[in-house]
Amino acid sequence: MKDSAIVNATRWKVYEKLVSTGLPVECGSGALTKMNRTKMGLRKEHYLDACCIGFSTPDRLIFRTSNVLHITAAGRGNRKLLLLNKYGFPRGQISRQKFYFGFRTGDIVKAVIPRGKYKGTWIGSVMCRKRGDFDVKLFEKVIYGAKYKNCQIIQKFDGYKYMLKRIEI
Repeated sequence: MKDSAIVNATRWKVYEKLVSTGLPVECGSGALTKMNRTKMGLRKEHYLDACCIGFSTPDRLIFRTSNVLHITAAGRGNRKLLLLNKYGFPRGQISRQKFYFGFRTGDIVKAVIPRGKYKGTWIGSVMCRKRGDFDVKLFEKVIYGAKYKNCQIIQKFDGYKYMLKRIEI
């Protein structure tokens, strides 16, 4: 509730500042957004709500993409020194090393696996291991045992998880 209280306390000040720029500004309510969304028969999703805010919402929406990018804050690790079991007793130590063979857990990589069960080209988030075989986490499954020599960094880890989701209307 603390976050919503801050938003409610500052929203009119933000609105006044935007109006003072001279650009066209429109303000809407949650009830208006819901009315526009149900009138068009759309599901309750954040990306669909963003299309239905305000009085200027058209009667019909045309989507020119079939995917939506979901971004989630993931953090950059923790300060734990030990792994604990379900009773709170130590079961192993956490490695203080962050980079393995130039990769870090969370990097988005392109893995080209030449043979085996997971043969093919895969793009996803990497989970690094000290011995050099990594797991590549895709959005629907995990590819196990990708060698570091077969991986190429597309994007360094920046504290966020990115997921491309297909729009279902």
